[in-house]
Amino acid sequence: MSAGEPIDFTNKFLIAMPGMVDENFVGTVVYLCEHTQEGALGLVINRPFDITLRNLFEKVELSLDREELASQPVYFGGPVQTERGFVLHEHAGEEDASPYTSTLTIPGGALAMTTSKDVLEALSHGAGPRRVLVTLGYSGWSAGQLESEIGRNGWLTVEADPVVIFDTPVEQRYQRALSLLGFDPLMLSQEAGHA
Repeated sequence: MSAGEPIDFTNKFLIAMPGMVDENFVGTVVYLCEHTQEGALGLVINRPFDITLRNLFEKVELSLDREELASQPVYFGGPVQTERGFVLHEHAGEEDASPYTSTLTIPGGALAMTTSKDVLEALSHGAGPRRVLVTLGYSGWSAGQLESEIGRNGWLTVEADPVVIFDTPVEQRYQRALSLLGFDPLMLSQEAGHA
């Protein structure tokens, strides 16, 4: 990679450093769905609301016939567009097409993010993706903002692992994501430059 080539954090976890001051992101793990020169978009994967998928489906006037999903929480995905739903899910397998109207296939991974209601309709009928994480809102950064925050030690980055998103209990996701870095997180300091 040349010095002028932009860094792409798509399909990575952003792990908030212990000194994170933005209350929206203290103790969070963000899955980065897209990172371009124009900015970045991600979903917080470890901050559940006190609302279940069954409650959410009732609010949008859909039934939820998949009992294994009904008690799953809806997550705070970030402070942007908190009235809008985002569904992070396993990619359907088609290389170029998604069965849903508005889906971002995430490069480098087996995941996709859908924002159209048709994914909820599929889930309500017992179909749709097998594993999902549903958020209200997303985390967004303008051009250069995320790189600046990482440069100021606001975030650690590591290759994302779907096991952390879908198979790890929510209260363990932060530690599990940190363990992907390969060092003891207790070594992290909230302050830099002090001996």
